[in-house]
Amino acid sequence: IVFQNANSLLFPMSLSCPDCPPNAHLIEDHRAGDVICRECGRVVGDRLVDVGTEWRSFSNERSGTDPSRVGAPENPLMGASDLSTSIAVGFGSSDGDQSLANAQRRSSNNSDRQMIQGMTHIREMSDRIHLTRAIQDRAALLFRQMLDGKTLRGKNIAAQVASCLYVACRQEGVPRTLKEIIAVAGCSSREVKKCIKLIIRSSENGLITSEDFMSRFCGNLDLPHPVQRAATHIARVAKELDLVAGRSPISIAAAAIYMASQASAYKKTAKEVGEITGAAEVTVKQTFRLLRPDAARLFPDNFAFETPIDQLPAS
Repeated sequence: IVFQNANSLLFPMSLSCPDCPPNAHLIEDHRAGDVICRECGRVVGDRLVDVGTEWRSFSNERSGTDPSRVGAPENPLMGASDLSTSIAVGFGSSDGDQSLANAQRRSSNNSDRQMIQGMTHIREMSDRIHLTRAIQDRAALLFRQMLDGKTLRGKNIAAQVASCLYVACRQEGVPRTLKEIIAVAGCSSREVKKCIKLIIRSSENGLITSEDFMSRFCGNLDLPHPVQRAATHIARVAKELDLVAGRSPISIAAAAIYMASQASAYKKTAKEVGEITGAAEVTVKQTFRLLRPDAARLFPDNFAFETPIDQLPAS
């Protein structure tokens, strides 16, 4: 059973925060697509669906409400921002129709053809992992910039789109792991990583941090906000102390969550943490072993220990 709120977003009536009273107010994060408890900050739901009307008026007047369809609006990402007609031919088309389609393809801008192809891939990949329209638009803009600068020239189109989506998610503040992006890209991780490096070098974007993933990972593991806060603190201090040099942000986040959960009443195994974060169980344990000797310095001062530091598992 679902109900519709004022913002045309749906989530189950039974959805509530397990750590707060049943009447605790929930907040919708439209950018990330999450439902967050206002009292404790826990992510209690994700992947909201926008069921609002998908049409809009293209009238020059701001007050225009006519939903009639008279063609697509100007697209600033295309070289020729006009309302041109695309000629498509199918089974049983005449030779004349085929000739017109061939002539249009020859006359159209090659850059625009690549842009259309890239936007199609962006939309398809985004739909598979439920990315918002804002992320799709940013990825399309990034793809256009890389296309104009010929930064990713010669690279696989799927790898180009996947890398743009990866960076766009990070820029929008709702990062996804590389494994999540590659799973829907249909190309090798090596190709995507090369493209990401080229984009970062070109656009001078900052690197992601372990803290970027904590809210989503801890929410999916049903960990309360104090454990999430402790895991975030552990990951940040570990990086400042240079205890996990060479480890990826995902591995650091997974190990920090594992350590914080083991010290709390909400214990999670390395396998459970690895399944949610996308890190291998052995990787979680190896990174945890790097943190274990300095555990006393990593936890926040106000953390309520259920298991003392000296009784934490060795791996």
